[in-house]
Amino acid sequence: MSEHKLRKIIEHNNRLKEQLELPRIPVSQASESLIDFTKTTKDYLIPSQWGPPPHDPFASQTGGSCGCSV
Repeated sequence: MSEHKLRKIIEHNNRLKEQLELPRIPVSQASESLIDFTKTTKDYLIPSQWGPPPHDPFASQTGGSCGCSV
């Protein structure tokens, strides 16, 4: 039983070491990049900010036929 506990502790320790080696950035830098992204990426769900969305090629056509051939 003690070997099993030791193995689990060693595995957990290895995972913690891997997490410690992950690259990190300060919160201020991450929030600044998030603000820049939201200011420069167009979100057409906010038409007052970005205007109407461009033409959607997948939108339904206003013609009389459905485009089906049976």
